[in-house]
Formats: sequence, structure tokens, C-alpha cells
Amino acid sequence: MSLANPFICQFIKYALAGVLAGITHIIVFHLVAWKIFPALQEKDHAVRFFNLTIRKINDATRARNSMIGNFIAFLFANMVAYVINILYVFQGGKYHFVVEILLFYAVSSVSTFLGTVLMGILIRRFGLLTTYAFASNILTAVIFNFAMRKFFIFKG
Repeated sequence: MSLANPFICQFIKYALAGVLAGITHIIVFHLVAWKIFPALQEKDHAVRFFNLTIRKINDATRARNSMIGNFIAFLFANMVAYVINILYVFQGGKYHFVVEILLFYAVSSVSTFLGTVLMGILIRRFGLLTTYAFASNILTAVIFNFAMRKFFIFKG
């Protein structure tokens, strides 16, 4: 049981770092989906909660714009995730700093790509609410990123 405690503690810190990066991602995504690349619907939670004015668009445009917005949000949130992970969760130094950050973004890119494709499919094929399709992206990334960061990028 004592071997599991450091792992559990590290995963909890990872989860908390993920929450902060996730909040960053959600905020940036919704700002982009509201103001730059319209992708929100009247029933989306942020629209209802903040009483946002939105443009009506078709599902194909909404799917494309949500994917673009997700990419933009990814760039910001991933930097937040890297900084928090390197300061509080994992030990760096397995690779040179530049290689480490490139690997961090590469791993995150794969999980974000998979989640973004899933988000687009859920919107285009099933007409799923943008909020719920976006949540599928986050769920896709959590386990994949933790495993790759713990066992491949950082010293553990």
C-alpha cells in the first residue's frame, strides 16, 4: 500500500493541475466559440448562464468552428498544463527542456486530435450539444496524457 500512496498523491496533483488547465481550456474555447468562430447554440450552458447573444449556424459550420476553437484553446491550456506539471506534479530533466516541451505538446496534440475528431463526429453525425461534445474531448485526454507524461516525458 505504501507504494500506491506516492502514485495516488501524484495523480491527485495531476488531476488538480488538469482542472486548472481544463478551466483555461473551457474559458478560451467558449470565448472563441462565442466571439471569433461561432460554435455555440441557444441551449449551451454558457449561453444560457451568461445570457450570451449568438449567431445561428448550421451543424457543419458549428462542427468546423468548434474544432478550430478547440485547437486555439489547446494552445493556451497546454502551456498552463506544462507549467503546473513541471512545477508541482512531475520531475523534469529526462530530456533537454526544448525536447521535453516538444514531447509534451506532441503527446497533448495526439490526445487533442483524437478528442477533437470525436467532438466533430458527435456534433455532425448525432447533433450533440456543443457542450457535451466538448466534454468528450476532455475525457479522451485525461488518461492518455497522464500515462504518457508519467512514463515517457518526465522522470515519473
